[in-house]
Amino acid sequence: MRFTDLLVITATISGAVAAPTEAKKRASAFQFTGVSESGAEFGNTAIPGQLGKDYIWPDHNAINTLIQKGFNTFRIPFMMERLIPTRLTGSINETYAAGLDDTVKYITSQGAYAVIDPHNFGRYYGNIITDVAGFGAWWTTVAKRYATNEKVIFDTNNEFHDEENDLVAKLNQAAIDAIRGVGATSQYIFAEGNAWSGAWHWVSSGTSEGMGKLTDPQDKIIYEMHQYLDSDGSGTSTACVSTTVGRERLVEATAWLKANNKKGIIGETAGGSNAQCIQALQGMLSYMKENSDVWTGWLWWGAGPWWGSGASGYIFGMEPPSGTAYTGVLPSLTQFI
Repeated sequence: MRFTDLLVITATISGAVAAPTEAKKRASAFQFTGVSESGAEFGNTAIPGQLGKDYIWPDHNAINTLIQKGFNTFRIPFMMERLIPTRLTGSINETYAAGLDDTVKYITSQGAYAVIDPHNFGRYYGNIITDVAGFGAWWTTVAKRYATNEKVIFDTNNEFHDEENDLVAKLNQAAIDAIRGVGATSQYIFAEGNAWSGAWHWVSSGTSEGMGKLTDPQDKIIYEMHQYLDSDGSGTSTACVSTTVGRERLVEATAWLKANNKKGIIGETAGGSNAQCIQALQGMLSYMKENSDVWTGWLWWGAGPWWGSGASGYIFGMEPPSGTAYTGVLPSLTQFI
């Protein structure tokens, strides 16, 4: 989701979540299905900010409820500047890191994947990151912390945009090299592209050119693309263009993945709690299932304790027990989890 879109959050803490019941395990065509657990990237004008005032970490009970629904992957957005303040080559802020550590430990202890997501849009303190070596150093420091946890996935950076495609590719390669360089050799790496990492213009924007040349000695790169279904693809409206828009927006990216022998994931998607969007989402996920040789899964945006609930909450809220998408959309998507 775009940086500007995060400014419209409703900072209302949802109620307590009842203890989940044991869910039946279902076979799935996808390796990864899950949710972005938003909150630690909030309050971006307050650095470092205060826990509980400017930002919040995900709720364990809510994550557990979603696990019981069948989700196995949880993306954890956070701010690069809060984790390593002042400069890319700096040291970890242990106070902020304690929240990330706790969240990662809880998710992975439940047998699910935890996606480390620096949610910075290719920026650091608001400036486009051009220091490729510094970006690699940032990732060296962070990846070292989680190098022994096989259930951790590293997301290079959220939604690079308005940058040179060559720079985005170099930053991705620096992240990959840094992660592998500290001994994190068993984990997957989600590599994001330019132009908001949008699947529908992955090819037309040129982001695919440099991204297709990324190398990984472990051959565990998964290309993370985002796809919303509203008119401009920003994920700010509950209106979907058509019942077929989801499928249509993935056609070119699917062809690219197949032609280049790559794997992809839709790392952010959402649609409104209405019949047209639900049909569009089902169509998109059905198409991905038909092409599961290249699509490894999908993640919903988003959940988190500050998205609010019901009609007054976030339009795509997947936070249990009363998020709009949790109650109105999730029941129609269970066959894809």
